Amino acid sequence: MKVPAGFFETLWSFVSFLPYFFLLFILGLLKAVIICPIVVGIIMIVNSAVIIGLWPAHFIWTLYCVLRTKRLGPVLKIVALLVLPVPLILWPIVGIVGSLLGGIGYGFFAPLIATFEAVGVDVTDKCHHCFADGCLSTIRGSYTATQDFIDFCFHAYFSYMDELSEKVPKDEKPIDIKLSKLPSCLLATLVGVPVDVFLITALALWKSPFMLFKGWKRLLEDLIGREGPFLETVCVPFAGLAILLWPLAVVGAVVAAIISSFFLGLYAGVIAHQEDSLQMGLAYIVSVVSLFDEYVNDLLYLREGSCLPRPRYRRNMKTNQEKKLGDDDNNDLRIKRESSLNMKLVSERSRTLRKAIQQYKPVQIWDWLFKSCEVNGRILLRDGLINIKDVEECIKTGNCKKLGIKLPAWSILQCLLISAKSDSSGLVISDDLELTRINSPRDKVFEWFIGPLLIIKEQIKKLQLDVNEEISLRKLVMEHKNEKPDDWDNSDFPSSDNVRKAQLQAIIRRLQGIVASMSRIPTFRRRFRNLVKILYIEAIQASASSNHIGGITQHIHNKNSSAGTKDVKDRDGTVNVSAEKKPDIGDMV
Repeated sequence: MKVPAGFFETLWSFVSFLPYFFLLFILGLLKAVIICPIVVGIIMIVNSAVIIGLWPAHFIWTLYCVLRTKRLGPVLKIVALLVLPVPLILWPIVGIVGSLLGGIGYGFFAPLIATFEAVGVDVTDKCHHCFADGCLSTIRGSYTATQDFIDFCFHAYFSYMDELSEKVPKDEKPIDIKLSKLPSCLLATLVGVPVDVFLITALALWKSPFMLFKGWKRLLEDLIGREGPFLETVCVPFAGLAILLWPLAVVGAVVAAIISSFFLGLYAGVIAHQEDSLQMGLAYIVSVVSLFDEYVNDLLYLREGSCLPRPRYRRNMKTNQEKKLGDDDNNDLRIKRESSLNMKLVSERSRTLRKAIQQYKPVQIWDWLFKSCEVNGRILLRDGLINIKDVEECIKTGNCKKLGIKLPAWSILQCLLISAKSDSSGLVISDDLELTRINSPRDKVFEWFIGPLLIIKEQIKKLQLDVNEEISLRKLVMEHKNEKPDDWDNSDFPSSDNVRKAQLQAIIRRLQGIVASMSRIPTFRRRFRNLVKILYIEAIQASASSNHIGGITQHIHNKNSSAGTKDVKDRDGTVNVSAEKKPDIGDMV
């Protein structure tokens, strides 16, 4: 593709681009105006009905579970019972307003963005897709959003409460705070919230013009020079839309900073309690502003670090001077930052928003998990470790412990076994994707998920399982209990070492606990329901196929038996029918 080089060529390219862009923009706006009220109505009606209908149950059950739990000490329990009514009362207001804003945002921008994505290079009938894309798909997406919200309110919430109120081991100490520390914690919180909200809000507002103009500058450079995500011609309209919507992204970033500042201020009370020092809590209030400033500078590629003071707010925490002495991490960060400054965006990776989401590594890992569960589910169905009754029980009664917990646990364990055998320092997700600590997602949720898996992989590597043990593990995960070594006495596990059994059982229990936590994510239940439906169809087809082949075999067997009887009766002068015609295997199949 020829990129405009001279001034007049660039100017003509820009002028010819404007009508094309405005036509798409007007079409997208018309679609957004039509679709947005429908989406807002669906999300608002369903979510509001769920919030208001379940609010009494959520209010009473939350206070009851906190009062009943043994995981919290008496002082912390009293504080929680005094504080919890405030967020519980505000929940309907926040939920309904959030549903309204989310419905407006999704209903307006999804059709608009889909209109520009319809002119992509992979789209064949561009004219049709410009009008059709983003209409029915956005409405279906609103139903999906309400379904996930219902799953969260019905399943995830009560699952959390059940875990909070269940029995705790005798050796586990309840979480509690000392009464003597409570005044300093409350004082640090009361000081931290207004101070951090004010300073972080001021800092976000001060940095927002830099974010606005730097973003515009980068997008315009990429648009005119066609060097970034807009290298292809089809991406030019999307470039104009990105430039037009960039101020909304800046406003969203400022609002997110203001909301997060409230929770950062609240955390000052936690620091004061953990360090048993009001001074440390007050030092955190000052330090967190400097940390936020440094984060924003790195995000906007401004000066390194921060000019704001950063006192030490933990006793075992390194100061800035001590951190500079160990400059390995700093050099890595500096190299990574410089490479980011000089890096050109690849057009294939950032051509459209949809592709960017699909190439987002947490999404890839999430997709891998369900694909792995589908493949392993079919194998387990074929081998008889899962039957149609298990699938029907999961669909009809909702009892999905075997499928919902054990099947994903076995899929993850199989990945860990493969990764332990390989020379990889991380997890071998697929042939073209290897997950290590360097390229793993920086999201905290996925760090909590991946970190323990890397530790479990090293534990499996030290156990040095042989082939027979790996084969028997599948049956042990799916059909046996894993609470004590005696549970495996009647199994086919090759080793008789109880210590080895206990180590493997601890790994399996930990994996099942990770899966149980993941099942509370709303998208997990929806996608797993779709997976169970696929397995149900597979089970019905396999059962019908086996019954069909069994019926043919039985028919041929009866025919052969009757033919043999006829030969015995006409032994003197008849032809042996059974010998004359034998069943053909090809006919049976």
